[in-house]
Amino acid sequence: MPHSPGVYRYYDSEGKVIYVGKAKDLHKRVSQYFVSPDRLNTKTRILVSKIADIQYSVVDSEADALLLENNLIKQYKPKYNILLKDSKTYPWICVTADPFPKVFLTRRVIQNGSRYFGPYSSVTHARFLLDFFSRTYPLRSCNSRIDSEVILRGKIRPCLDYQIGRCAGCCCGAISMEQYNSYIDEIVALLKGGVSEITRCYKEKMMAAAESLDFEAAQEYKVRMESLQSHYSKSIITSARETDCDVFSLVTDALDAYGNFLRIRGGSIVQSLNLGFHLNIEEEPSSVLSEFIAEIESKFGRLSHEVVVPFLPDVEMEGIEFKIPVRGDKLSLLELSTKNARELQFNTLKQKERCNPEEFRMSVMEELRKALGMKELPVHMECFDNSNIQGTNPVASCVVFRNAEPSKKDYRRFKIKTVVGANDYASMKEVVNRRYSRMLEENPEDLPQLIVIDGGKGQLEFAYQALFELGLTDRLTVVGLAKRLEEVIRVGDPYPLFIDRNSQALKVLQRIRDEAHRFGITFHRNLRSKEQTLSALREIKGVGEQTEQRLLMHFGSVSRIAAAPVEKIADITGPALAEKIHDQLNNKD
Repeated sequence: MPHSPGVYRYYDSEGKVIYVGKAKDLHKRVSQYFVSPDRLNTKTRILVSKIADIQYSVVDSEADALLLENNLIKQYKPKYNILLKDSKTYPWICVTADPFPKVFLTRRVIQNGSRYFGPYSSVTHARFLLDFFSRTYPLRSCNSRIDSEVILRGKIRPCLDYQIGRCAGCCCGAISMEQYNSYIDEIVALLKGGVSEITRCYKEKMMAAAESLDFEAAQEYKVRMESLQSHYSKSIITSARETDCDVFSLVTDALDAYGNFLRIRGGSIVQSLNLGFHLNIEEEPSSVLSEFIAEIESKFGRLSHEVVVPFLPDVEMEGIEFKIPVRGDKLSLLELSTKNARELQFNTLKQKERCNPEEFRMSVMEELRKALGMKELPVHMECFDNSNIQGTNPVASCVVFRNAEPSKKDYRRFKIKTVVGANDYASMKEVVNRRYSRMLEENPEDLPQLIVIDGGKGQLEFAYQALFELGLTDRLTVVGLAKRLEEVIRVGDPYPLFIDRNSQALKVLQRIRDEAHRFGITFHRNLRSKEQTLSALREIKGVGEQTEQRLLMHFGSVSRIAAAPVEKIADITGPALAEKIHDQLNNKD
C-alpha cells in the first residue's frame, strides 16, 4: 500500500464492507492491524479475523480522506464503524427562491434553489423563531405562486391575513418586491447570526426618522429593535464580543460517544445540535472527534475559520484553525457545549437502563474494565468491608455483584477469629484468606475477576498479601476504594486513580462499596444487640438458649423478668432455677 493519505475498506468473505477507515499514511495505518495483533483489543481482533480483502482509495489530503470516509460510511453502513445513533430528521427553516419568498418549517431538504437554515435540534425553538418572524415582519403564508404577471392580472384575492395586517399584500401589489425582499434579507441575516448588525441598523434608522419628525416610522423601528433584543436575550446566549466560531465537545464511555455542536455568529449561538455515536470497535477520542466534525460539516456546510475543541482531532483541515481554550469566553462556550454533551449522555444512559438493561450493564462493565486496565470483563465482582467498635464484635462482610447487579444469595459475613482488638489490616487479611482458600477448595471456577477493598493502601496491601499467599495475584484484579476523595488505589501504584465522578464505572464501584458497608454494619449491629440482650441471662448457670427464648417470649424483656415474682418464673423454669435467675438479675449473690 502507498505511503499516501487515503481511505481503506475491509471486506469479509462474502464481499461485504465491514469497516471503512481513513489514514494520513495508508501503509502505516493498515499495517497496525496485522503487524502487532497482540496490542489490539478484543473487538478489533474480531474485526481483523473477519477481513478477507482490502481495497483503498488515494486522495490529496487528510481533509479529503475524512470527507470520503464519512460518505462511504453513510453508503455502506459497515458493521464495525462508528455509527451515528440519532437517525431522526431535524427541522430546517426554508426560505424559498420565489420573487416573493415564503418562510416555513420543513424536515425535507430539496435542492430547488431555496435556502435552508438549520438543522435545529429543538423543533420548539424553530417554531418560536417562525412565530417571531410572523409577528415582526408582514410575510405571506399562502402557497400561491406570486409574480409580476399574477399581480397585474389580479388573479388572487387578498386573504384574511392581509385584512388583519399580518401580510403586506404582495398578491395584490400592496407592497413592492424590493420592500418585501428587504424583510427577507433581514430574516436571512438573523438566521445567520447578524443580530447585532441589524439592531444597530434599526437604531440608526430610528434616530434618523426621529430627527426628520417621522415619529411613526421611528416607533416602528424601536418596536422591532426591542422585539429583537427581547427574543434573542431569551432564546440565545450572547457574548459581549462579536465572535464567529464553531464549538465541538465530546464525552465518551465504553461503547458510545456523545457530542455537542454550537455555531456562534456575531457573538450569538445560532445553532446547536447533539449527536450520539456507537463505537463498534475501540477508537481514539481524536478519531471520533474527526468523525463528528465531518458529520456536522455535511449537515451544516462549511465550518468557521476558528473551531473550538476540547482536544485536537486526528486530521488537519485546510482553512480551519483548531483552538483549545484555557480561559475567557471561548472556554465558557466549550464548557457550555460539554454540559450539553453530558446531558445527552445522562439521558441516553437512563433510557438505555430502562429499555435495554442487559446492554446497559454490559456497557458499564466495559467502561469499568477500561478504567481499571483489566484484561477480562468484571462480570463477577466482590467487595470486602470490616466493622467493629473499639475492637468489640469484629466482623467482616463480602458482597457479590454479577453482571453489575447484586447477587444477594452469594453474600457472606464473617466473625473475626484470629485477630485481637481493632486491627483492620489483619482482619482484612484473615477474611480474604478464608474466603478464597475455601473457594479454591470448593469452586475454583467461580473466582471473581475483580475484588474491591473498602479502604486505603493499608487494607489493600494486606488483602493483596492474602491473595499472594494463595497464588491468586496473577488471576485476579484487586483495588481499594477510599471514601474521602473516591480515589481508586492500585497495588504498586504510588498515585491514586481518579475516575470521572459522572461515569458509570465509578458509580458501580461506589454501589458495591456502599452495599458491603450496609451488609457488614447490619451484621455488626445485630451481633452487638444480641450480645447486650443475652448477656444477663446467659451468664446464669443452667440457662440455655431455649430457656432464654421461653422467658423472653413470656415476659418480653430482661427487666420484666427481674421484676417478676419467683413463682411466675418457676412456671417456666422450675423452682430451683427460678430462684437462681431472680437472685442474679436482682444482684443478689
